[in-house]
Amino acid sequence: MSSAVEDLLAILDLEPIEVNLFRGRSPQVGWQRVFGGQVIGQALVAACRTVDAIAERPPHSLHAYFLLAGDPKVPIVYEVDRIRDGRSFTTRRVVAIQHGHAIFSMSVSFHGSEPGLSHQAEMPKVPGPEELPSDLEIRQRVLPMMPDPIRRYFERERPIELRPVEFERYLGKKFPDGRFNVWIRTTGPLPAAAALHQCVLAYASDLMLLDAALIPHGRTVFEKSLMAASLDHALWFHRPFKADEWLLYAQDSPNAGGARGFARGLIFTRNGTLVASVAQEGLLRERRELV
Repeated sequence: MSSAVEDLLAILDLEPIEVNLFRGRSPQVGWQRVFGGQVIGQALVAACRTVDAIAERPPHSLHAYFLLAGDPKVPIVYEVDRIRDGRSFTTRRVVAIQHGHAIFSMSVSFHGSEPGLSHQAEMPKVPGPEELPSDLEIRQRVLPMMPDPIRRYFERERPIELRPVEFERYLGKKFPDGRFNVWIRTTGPLPAAAALHQCVLAYASDLMLLDAALIPHGRTVFEKSLMAASLDHALWFHRPFKADEWLLYAQDSPNAGGARGFARGLIFTRNGTLVASVAQEGLLRERRELV
């Protein structure tokens, strides 16, 4: 198992401090604020730990709001409200607290497997991960041509491997249709528990989704002239999957306006099975130059 994956599992392994109360910590890597995907993943872990027989009744959806920027220097306390334990559905509300204030809130719904009607969207026809530059090839061949902020991002050791299909957008190429496809998986194997794979995907789902709202404009969240921050996040789990196997994250952005961008994504296994859907709105504000 890679050290980055071990660190991710440690981050998601919350400390129970009282009934319905958990404490999470952030990696000390010099970030100015807590990564949003970390808070989503930790909050989902907290909710899952209050559900009996989680293997039979996994989470099927979550809806979250980012309220304040998280401080990576201090722990985050997660308070879980056991709203309902029904015959078919279980509902939880999670609030993340720092310095006495709520910085994040999330509702999670759990549902056991039932027979029913089934259909899904078709996976985009894109090159497979083996046909794209690997992390090593990106570092050797592509990174030297990337702007400094993007290069620094890809140089960091990460628990999630990324193989962008349209990686040339980071070299300045514009894609007018605004679509962005990237293959993702953990950089090492995960334990078998299905709920853990869901929590890891929740973490990964926030890695680059907001950036999709800038593709029609030929820009990225790495630009110093832009202030970018996630405002909300919704995730639906449709079918079982493994986060340590390749998943295609197909993203697009139907709208941007009013200093906010809206992006959505569909997540497929390699065989084309739709396993999750994601939607997010974020702040995309032009920084004003001081005169």
